[in-house]
Amino acid sequence: MDDLKNNHSMLDEIKKVLSDTRGRAAVQVNMELLTAYWNIGRIIVEHEQESQERAAYGRQTLQQLSKELTKEFGKGFSVSNIQFMRRFYQNYEIQQTVSVKLS
Repeated sequence: MDDLKNNHSMLDEIKKVLSDTRGRAAVQVNMELLTAYWNIGRIIVEHEQESQERAAYGRQTLQQLSKELTKEFGKGFSVSNIQFMRRFYQNYEIQQTVSVKLS
């Protein structure tokens, strides 16, 4: 281990590779999450709202979605988060626009 400590150049290079890789992985994970949230919004708008600006079904359906998704996938699916996903889709209906604007 002393030899490794004495060779700071190699250690620094390895640390940089790991740090850069973690950064790229985080960016990729964030892009995948954005895509998932956009698609959740799309599904809500297309299937529940029949592509109208506002749905007639009201808050009850979103509460049920929140309950089921939270039970299956954990935190992150509150009613307000699901509403944000729906608005996210409505504001960026062309998916490619999202990745371009957010990159």
